[in-house]
Amino acid sequence: MKIGIFDSGLGGLTVVQAMIKSVKGAEIFYIADTKNAPYGEKTPEQILQYSLDITQYLIDLHQIDALIVACNTATSAAIQHLRICYPSLIVIGTEPGIKPAIELTTTGKVGVLATPATLKGDKYQQLTDSLSSQKDVVLFEQACPGLVEQIEKGEIHSHSTKMMLEMWLAPMRENSVDTIVLGCTHYPLVGEVIEKVMQRDLNLIHTGEAIAKRLLTLGQEKGHVNHGDLKITLYSTDAINKKIVSYILEEHTEVKQIAIQK
Repeated sequence: MKIGIFDSGLGGLTVVQAMIKSVKGAEIFYIADTKNAPYGEKTPEQILQYSLDITQYLIDLHQIDALIVACNTATSAAIQHLRICYPSLIVIGTEPGIKPAIELTTTGKVGVLATPATLKGDKYQQLTDSLSSQKDVVLFEQACPGLVEQIEKGEIHSHSTKMMLEMWLAPMRENSVDTIVLGCTHYPLVGEVIEKVMQRDLNLIHTGEAIAKRLLTLGQEKGHVNHGDLKITLYSTDAINKKIVSYILEEHTEVKQIAIQK
């Protein structure tokens, strides 16, 4: 099975990290669209175009069987269009784990950290409206502008990153939030920092494992045999921090820079 994955940067590698544990006999082609990052501060129309261009690139060069949109923002803007445009392709999106968060919380207080574009998106609004009515919970939503850029620079444990998180998380800490949805694939990389700032046992919800499981189910329905080696190639449309790649993916990954034409 040939799998294409893309994100605005390296955050989607947290999805690859989860896939490494369960997916075998496959090739992964990951595109970090760093030239256009961050997606969270772009318009839906821009994000849709980036998503279509990248998908066509992956099909043309690698004949992918499956596409994973490893970005909550791009999923909200593009997933429906991608499924219509490429009906024969397995297309899996990423959305905030509101449902498991609501199921896990014991205080009834759930935090949501996400990019501004994700929180404003119709997909997120529909998701929260349908699920929050099923259980008496209070959602503490927080947009995190600039956090993706901090992570991409490798500033995971820096003082400035901790201060940003302290500002955003203080209201959640004071209101007994016990479950936080990491509504961006970058955010699991600052999970330890979030736990320290919150000063309590937390449920941190991200969706990498769920995506890997869904991919296997759909792949096996199309004849994928989950046996053999897994090869990973990482492409970027601009410069990337290779230390972050090594930090997320301990094994050797081939890294190349590319240009994607419309």
